[in-house]
Amino acid sequence: MALKNILVTGGSGFIGTNFIKYIYGLHPQWHIFNLDALTYAGNPMNHRELEEDPRYTFIHGDITDAALLKKLFDIHEFDGVFHFAAESHVDRSITGPEVFLHTNIMGTFKLLEASLTYFQNNGVSDFKFLHVSTDEVYGSLGFDDPAFTEETPYDPSSPYSASKASSDHLVKAYFKTYGLPTLVTNCSNNYGPFQFPEKLIPLVILNIMDKKSLPVYGKGENIRDWLYVEDHCEALVKVFEQGSFGETYNIGGGEEKNNLEVVHTICDLVDEKTGAKGSSRDLITFVKDRPGHDIRYAINSDKTLERIGFKAKYSFEQALSASIDWYLAHMDWVRSVQTGEYRKWMEKQYTS
Repeated sequence: MALKNILVTGGSGFIGTNFIKYIYGLHPQWHIFNLDALTYAGNPMNHRELEEDPRYTFIHGDITDAALLKKLFDIHEFDGVFHFAAESHVDRSITGPEVFLHTNIMGTFKLLEASLTYFQNNGVSDFKFLHVSTDEVYGSLGFDDPAFTEETPYDPSSPYSASKASSDHLVKAYFKTYGLPTLVTNCSNNYGPFQFPEKLIPLVILNIMDKKSLPVYGKGENIRDWLYVEDHCEALVKVFEQGSFGETYNIGGGEEKNNLEVVHTICDLVDEKTGAKGSSRDLITFVKDRPGHDIRYAINSDKTLERIGFKAKYSFEQALSASIDWYLAHMDWVRSVQTGEYRKWMEKQYTS
């Protein structure tokens, strides 16, 4: 069977890294081309074990580079695109929104244009473009509101979620206007291995190990639906293989927890696993809430279950415990990312 050439953008980031590792255990007939600009959260060392694999090609490049995209599509004749590349940290989008607009909107536009040109000029019949997005585009829910569905109106609260909402609309417009075979997924809060330690779960683990304060916004009442990254990867493959073009699919974990509950659970599990004396809960510090902090996200995944047969299989407690085990066993990776040491290796490898 001939290999399928699959472009994965942002494959050295958190979800992209886990996706590529997941694919290699599932689809030996896929050749993965990982295009990543290696901004602060991109780490090519995540895939060191694949460097000699003929089914993996790393490309250091930016999705806003139209000439590079055209060259890659012309040479490799991609059968599909999984578009992960994005700036994704809400706090950073509040203090520096421009890069979010540039990458998330213009980058998606350039990628759509390259895909459309290839699709139209080469007469390919089985090309697919899957855009990975977030539930944050829907805005905030009250504590008793029903969960987001695919028909929920967009109401983004931050520059990050506004930029992702814009990219979603572009992807849908390219299907409606040009017939480009696109799919959109909106997922809830991911967690698991290889997450950059600015996000809640790895940050709390790291701070516990360093006996630093555990900052919690407001009173810790903000609720998120937590989705284990491996469940997310499974859903993405199912949507890519079975989804209907032009459609949106919500992907949730069905595990609503408030931030304080999550932090408490991490404290207890880390203490148990490390045999700590006392309680890490004593490190919790409540800090001023950030601007535009959505109170609650919750995903209704009924459509995804009914149409493609996906339902998250990992409970929050089970997957959180496994995630903590991974971080405790890979503190060298965490330290390298935290200190920026890994970037010294990157600069030697990928200076332009």
